Amino acid sequence: MSEHFDTVVIGGGQAGLAMGYHLSLLKRPYVILDENASTGDSWRSRWDSLRLFTPARYDALPGSRYPAPPWSYPSREEFAGYLSSYAERFALPIRNNVRVTSLSRSGHHFVIETESGRQFEADNVVVAAGWDRKPKVPAFAHHLNPDIQQFTAASYRNPGDLAPGPALVVGAGNSGADIALELATSRTTYLSGRHPGEIPWPIDGVAARPLTLAVFFAFSHVLTLNTPMGRKARPQILAHSGPLVRVKNRDLVRAGVERVPRTEGVKDGRPLLADGRTLEVANVMWCTGFRPALEWIRLPVFGPDGEPEQHRGVARAQAGLYFLGAVFQQSLASSMVHGVGTDAAFIARHVAATKASTATKTPAGVRPEGSAAPQ
Repeated sequence: MSEHFDTVVIGGGQAGLAMGYHLSLLKRPYVILDENASTGDSWRSRWDSLRLFTPARYDALPGSRYPAPPWSYPSREEFAGYLSSYAERFALPIRNNVRVTSLSRSGHHFVIETESGRQFEADNVVVAAGWDRKPKVPAFAHHLNPDIQQFTAASYRNPGDLAPGPALVVGAGNSGADIALELATSRTTYLSGRHPGEIPWPIDGVAARPLTLAVFFAFSHVLTLNTPMGRKARPQILAHSGPLVRVKNRDLVRAGVERVPRTEGVKDGRPLLADGRTLEVANVMWCTGFRPALEWIRLPVFGPDGEPEQHRGVARAQAGLYFLGAVFQQSLASSMVHGVGTDAAFIARHVAATKASTATKTPAGVRPEGSAAPQ
């Protein structure tokens, strides 16, 4: 069976919900396809103690506020519940338990195939899922001694999962720091990797709140594709994790976490550090980021680096195809909860303007009156 929609949004996480909100504002017909059984399940599947890295005042989607003290840190369960309530409040048209297996094109329409065999056709498709699906694990990981238990930030749930003995956390970004801090309460814990820097004050501290507000303003309005500073910083931000926001280096030191150099390989079955040392550990936790899982897109939209070629989420080679939720899509805040709404609004305006232009059948290069280009 096949259904046709003006726009299909693939992914029902925070990016897909923000996209739905803005399409609803513009009265565009659409549907959201979510592979999860219920809204928010992608967060419920993360490690047990996870709390968002940003305060609640920055954890709201467009048209809403987060229902908690503004300087508190929501848990994964609390945030999952918020997403579910958000979808209900705005009556977003979500189809759950729909796993997309293929996106292709037939004539003027996109064709979306699903695991159940149901098919959808669309004039526009917004890919709002797939950016953090596949953990990055170095090729040398399979050379580790088989007695060493290996986990990723996606597979880890709690310290009880680990084998008795020391743990090496590889990757010193926010996830790695959070997990290392938790593991240090029950075992010797090493944290490997380049220190990504940190916001050098407690961001929930009352006296420092004006500074925190300035930092998050910079994430959204200064470090963007529209500024020389943002364009210069973007390659570095894509190559490395962002600064530590909540956990500080001093917190790790107090907990007894030992920082060690970058993990570069394996020697005699043990992890090999950049300084030539090997570590005797029982567990290795890979917190080395994620790569997109977009192999199901059967369209010529990928560049030499394997990433979709797009500008501000608009695919360069496929009219009507959009991407939402990528790191630094438009700003440093693009992949953060408080930033995804801005990118979603831009894409929604682009969808509406393109549709209006098509409907009026104006000659190529002529924009119909009243349909200014999205800004």
